[in-house]
Formats: sequence, structure tokens, C-alpha cells
Amino acid sequence: MQIRGKVWKFGDDVNTDLIIAGKYKLSITDLGELSKHAMEAVMPGFAEKVEKGDLIVAGRNFGCGSSREQAPLVLKHLGIAAVIARSFARIFYRNAMNTGLPPVECSDVDSIGAGDILEVDIAKGYVRNLSKGEAYPVKPVPPELWKILSEGGLVNYVRKHGKLPWQTI
Repeated sequence: MQIRGKVWKFGDDVNTDLIIAGKYKLSITDLGELSKHAMEAVMPGFAEKVEKGDLIVAGRNFGCGSSREQAPLVLKHLGIAAVIARSFARIFYRNAMNTGLPPVECSDVDSIGAGDILEVDIAKGYVRNLSKGEAYPVKPVPPELWKILSEGGLVNYVRKHGKLPWQTI
């Protein structure tokens, strides 16, 4: 899985309420309409400016807070190809995997700037910054989660295989 895109840069502790505020999540059920409000509290106009294939790069604890599955869904709906962060909140990481939005753990996010063009190869374990001529290692994805991610998410995986990757029946 190789991804190439432009960086949108965020800091530490971007919580699910900043990704998509609860006031919208509770009143808007249409994903297209809901996505228009993604990241608006930290970067007004983000949803209008982001392009298909773009990447989010953030610091520590991305996606902390509640277990809102809408957080990775709105990012994916906007066309975000992957989220690269120093670390993820555990629930966001799993929700991202389950929805088919690649969460990529990389300890060198400070070297990456807004607008940089990155090439990400999760299977080979690197992020290459094409703007700066640098490469950074990424944390490997566990094999069972890789299977889910490579099928585009948990629902797609189960539809195709009729079971979860770790089920033997």
C-alpha cells in the first residue's frame, strides 16, 4: 500500500471533538454534510481546502477523547489517504483501521512540515518526505490489522472472507 499526498500539519492531543464536534455528530447524519465540519475548531476551512489523497500529520495522542467512529469516517470521506502521527489514542487507531483509514505511527513527525509531499509505504515501513529528501521509519502494523486495512476496513474484510482475520471457523 503506497500513498502519496500533501501534508496538513496538526499538533499533539487532537481529540475526536476537534476532528468532528459532538454538536454536529448528534444532529447531522449525512456523512457528506458532517464532513464539512471536520477540523473546523483547529483549522477553519480545512474541509473546503483538503484534496483527495492529502495526508494529516500530527503529534502525540491523535484521536484522543471519545470513541466516535465518525472521526476517522469524516477524514476518509474528505479524501484523507492516511493519518501519520507520533502516537494515536487506542480507540481512534482501531476505529481508523476498521473504517479503512490508515493510521501510521512515525516518531519523526517534527521533521515534516505543512505542505510537504510525502510518500508512505506502510508494508515496507517508511515515510519518504519528497519535499526534503528525507525518509523516516514507521511502526509496523500487526498482521491481523494489516489484513483488515488492506481490504479497506473491517466491514469489507468480513464481506469478502465471511469472518474476522483471527477466526478459525
